[in-house]
Amino acid sequence: MNHSNDPSARSSRKQWVAIALILVLALAAGAAILRMGPSGHTDSHGHEARSGQHEDGHGHDEKPAAAQADAHKDEKIAFTPAQMASSGVSIDVAGPARIATTVQLPGEIRFNEDRTAHVVPRVAGVVESVSADLGQQVRKGQVLAVLASAGVSELRSELLSAQKRLALARLTAERERRLFEDRISAQQDFLQAEQAQREAEIAVANAGQKLQAIGAAAGSGNLSRYELRAPFDGMVVEKHLSLGESVREDAQVFTISDLSTVWAQINVSASNLNLVRVGEQAIIRASGFEQSASGKVSYVGSLLGEQTRTAVARVTLANPALAWRPGLFVTVELVSGKSDAPVTVSADAVQTLEDKPTVFVQVDGGFEARTVRLGRSDGRRVEILAGLEAGTPHAGKGSFAVKAQKGKGSSGHEH
Repeated sequence: MNHSNDPSARSSRKQWVAIALILVLALAAGAAILRMGPSGHTDSHGHEARSGQHEDGHGHDEKPAAAQADAHKDEKIAFTPAQMASSGVSIDVAGPARIATTVQLPGEIRFNEDRTAHVVPRVAGVVESVSADLGQQVRKGQVLAVLASAGVSELRSELLSAQKRLALARLTAERERRLFEDRISAQQDFLQAEQAQREAEIAVANAGQKLQAIGAAAGSGNLSRYELRAPFDGMVVEKHLSLGESVREDAQVFTISDLSTVWAQINVSASNLNLVRVGEQAIIRASGFEQSASGKVSYVGSLLGEQTRTAVARVTLANPALAWRPGLFVTVELVSGKSDAPVTVSADAVQTLEDKPTVFVQVDGGFEARTVRLGRSDGRRVEILAGLEAGTPHAGKGSFAVKAQKGKGSSGHEH
């Protein structure tokens, strides 16, 4: 019986051929994997060459590099007692302290309105001379400007007339007194003369009070001359008149302010009102430059603004050097509470190395940089949460000199 043309027989042979081919390929792949080894490289000599590259002097070993980093981290910063004395480095000891918690509020320097005056002529006139310039320091009673005023001329004329009438009334009264004593004149004439004298005295006083009310001197060779004078010592901060200008009696021609004291005005939100109390000590820090000063809260407003929903408070600030200028934006720090911290250092002791807060701990022959974790601070003491124990001596004031010395040492090591 012939099976060559049987379709089922041909299909069976093809299946056996495919199975045999798969087995051959599987054996070849297994042999290749055994030759490659665990490193995944086909050449064992190449693997040995690359391994040798780490072992000779030209390679880099990761473990020695980590050890080198640890050694650099714990390296000592040499610092002799003579260097400490010349650099102003002091040794402090970490310990407990009471740290004040503060709240910061925005503020602005303003004129002390109790010592600021708007100078007005109080009479209309024409400017004849101006002797005060903007920004000039003036003394109390100093002439700021001179006006020619018809109103002042009329008041002085009235005073002069009253003075003349008074002089005549006194003579008449004296004469009538003598005539009455000599029984030549009647008592009624004497009493009328005395009454006229009293009325003349009142007229003189009235005319003098009118001149005094506008700040004009009673006697002057020029009846229309009117002098504007400084009400107190201060600085001319505004000036609104010029030579030959006609001014009204209510025009604000000068503003004088005594800048020896200024106000730091604070906008206090409702949530912080309980922290701002009259008499409370406050620290004022300038936003535009490194400047700070202390003062006391002198006023706290009782009403909230309809638009801002904040109350106005102010701190009276001494300004002897005139550094606090009105219009300067400031930050006002107020104490909101106090708490005890077990480990603290002075603010001068904390420096920054590689963007990390660092304290330089004293060791034999110098210092050692120690990274710390900071907590609360009131600007004078800083709480240490980790990295430093109580009783540890360290560089306090002048610690920046130790940081500079470390930088020099690192630079020399690198070269």
